[in-house]
Amino acid sequence: MKKWLSTLLALAMLSLSLTPALADQPVDLSGKLVIVHTNDIHGYVITDPAVPSVGYAQIKQYKADAQALGAQVLLLDAGDASQGQPIVNLSKGATAFKLMNDAGYDAMCPGNHEFDWGVDQFLQNAETATFSILCANLLRTADKTLYFEPYRLFALEGYTVGVIGLDTPETLTKANPALMKNVSFLMGDELYAATQRYVDEVKAAGADLVVVLGHLGVDEESAGNRSTDVIANVTGIDLFIDGHSHVVLNERLPQKHEEGAENVPTTLLVSTGSYGHNIGEVVFDGQTLSASLFAAQPTQVSAAYGDAELSAEIQALHDAIEAELSVAFASTLVLLDGNKAPGVRTQETNLGDFCTDAMLWQANQSYSQPVVAAFNNGGGIRASIQIGDVTMKDMKTVFPYGNTLQVMTLTGSELLELLEASSFSTPEPSGGFMQVSGITYTIDTTVPYEKGEQYPESTYFAPANPGSRVTIHTVGGEAFDADKSYVIVTNDFSAAGGDQSYVLKYANQQTGFNTYIALEDALINYTREVLGGVIGEDYAAPQGRITVIQ
Repeated sequence: MKKWLSTLLALAMLSLSLTPALADQPVDLSGKLVIVHTNDIHGYVITDPAVPSVGYAQIKQYKADAQALGAQVLLLDAGDASQGQPIVNLSKGATAFKLMNDAGYDAMCPGNHEFDWGVDQFLQNAETATFSILCANLLRTADKTLYFEPYRLFALEGYTVGVIGLDTPETLTKANPALMKNVSFLMGDELYAATQRYVDEVKAAGADLVVVLGHLGVDEESAGNRSTDVIANVTGIDLFIDGHSHVVLNERLPQKHEEGAENVPTTLLVSTGSYGHNIGEVVFDGQTLSASLFAAQPTQVSAAYGDAELSAEIQALHDAIEAELSVAFASTLVLLDGNKAPGVRTQETNLGDFCTDAMLWQANQSYSQPVVAAFNNGGGIRASIQIGDVTMKDMKTVFPYGNTLQVMTLTGSELLELLEASSFSTPEPSGGFMQVSGITYTIDTTVPYEKGEQYPESTYFAPANPGSRVTIHTVGGEAFDADKSYVIVTNDFSAAGGDQSYVLKYANQQTGFNTYIALEDALINYTREVLGGVIGEDYAAPQGRITVIQ
């Protein structure tokens, strides 16, 4: 591991591979601060060259090796450690916190996926953490108090480091809104003001380095609440460790400054991508910061390397879950496309068709009236299903949220607003993009999305003119009628107003019926009872339900 660290420091730049000649150079980290950082691990806790992911055992060893080379070390995570793989999903995220304890993390900020099982479950998980959970913009609605400490000062040998935590306000709708009771977020100008307040506080307390640990991202749909927005509106942040967007970042951005000012200070913005593809490292010598990555290339990741005790613990958990979930219940002759973009967040896919067909069929087995259409947000479909055997592990990986089928009655105008709002960013990806069954519609992306009023308790905006970009052709096999009422089925996340689905909240409150049938159970039942256990050529390609004009 020492030669890996020496490579990173010798390069002193973003590096996605290691150079053997440099790997042999000696390195001395005495008197330096090393910040090791991760983000968006999403349950990829085990060393796996196939992903590739480094795993928590390697991350723990990386921290230990940096300390052995003389450095003062902090290990930080920028959120979304939970959700994504059965090894953490089956415990509702609790296992992620247990393993982060064992890996030796010093602090994290929450990500939106920490809330996937509700705020109460996250608080229970947080109570088990032996590291600090920091968030300066997450408040209780009732009394406007913070759920967590906004920052922590780390007093290390030679350095005092102030670490401030932030989480994306999108959590209000990216987690199930029905489970986000008594939760508010500072956003926009209030987010900038709070960050500035705490930057000033940690500097006044003697911080040599000011770090913001934020799960904000850089996506256009997050405009106003991105890491780049915070940096542009705050002074004094030395380092911003970001998450949420699943991208690699290593760039310097100007801080808030007067127009025409000279010698504008900058903030170093870094992020490691996702799924443990990289371990991030920032070295501070008291004057300068340099960032680099250890990349989990298949030729470099070895299950034999890493903290032995933690590696054995994770392997035992992994093997037990594999045995439980690896029994095949069906097979597929075709690859079912669950990619994000291009994929389920930008266009119709065959997996979206399969998923919503199963929802529609199951709803009609469980509801007293005919259900004519189904839709499911693309962000709820997390992976593809490969050709071959289909197991429960596949289902719980692709559909990990434990969502249930929710039936309700919508007017045609409400359905039009939903599809217009959920495709606001198309052709750019959005987790709210709707895969459908029983509906055909067209999105004309040459027409700009015009924002109306901001939805309450949301970062998204209603469409000013529903129908300007989206045309619904048919619902339930008949011509669309804006004045007609339609019985539809969706998942309980969208029904509660998740993502851009705020328009569903009122209809759900008035007519909603929770079947309490899990989405993955609907898919299993449909595959067995309708398809005879084989997903075949009918799903070889998308079936022409959604047309995107570009």
